[in-house]
Amino acid sequence: MIRMSTRHILLGLLASGPSHGYDLKRRHDERFPQARPLAYGQVYTTLQRLVRDGLAEVEGTDSDGGPERTMYRTTDEGTHELSRWSGEIAPPAPFVANEIFAKVVVAILSGGDPAGYLNAQRAAHMERMRELTAVKAAKGADLATVLSADYALNHLDADLRWMSTTAARLTTLTAEVDAV
Repeated sequence: MIRMSTRHILLGLLASGPSHGYDLKRRHDERFPQARPLAYGQVYTTLQRLVRDGLAEVEGTDSDGGPERTMYRTTDEGTHELSRWSGEIAPPAPFVANEIFAKVVVAILSGGDPAGYLNAQRAAHMERMRELTAVKAAKGADLATVLSADYALNHLDADLRWMSTTAARLTTLTAEVDAV
């Protein structure tokens, strides 16, 4: 799952023109298909904070024959903030630890079955890779979907390489723990 700055993503979506929260949520979920879908409450809370911070403002309301909807637009300050954020280099994580790593270490330390866990996790990763490959190959897959799937596939591939390296080292790693 992809972790992102919701406020900056919403500012980016507002950069194309005024919009209301419902439309922003829909466009977010379309443009970031591998991310967790936004909850409506999160969208409206974030919009209120953007307005409070001077990065967005209420343009007005419309109803289009339905319930009244508040339209938001970015401010000059919001455009500047979005430009600053999008040009900021994301630093590589100084320490990389995830659930897979933690479970392998715990299995080694507790006398569990790290090899069995790695095999099962490898199978789950391979299944997810098949799903993502099918998503990319689907007729009509849009660019955001393809880019997102490629990103996820590369991360899954890196996990698989780590799992293979770790599996090859399990005898040594287990011996180190047993010696302590």
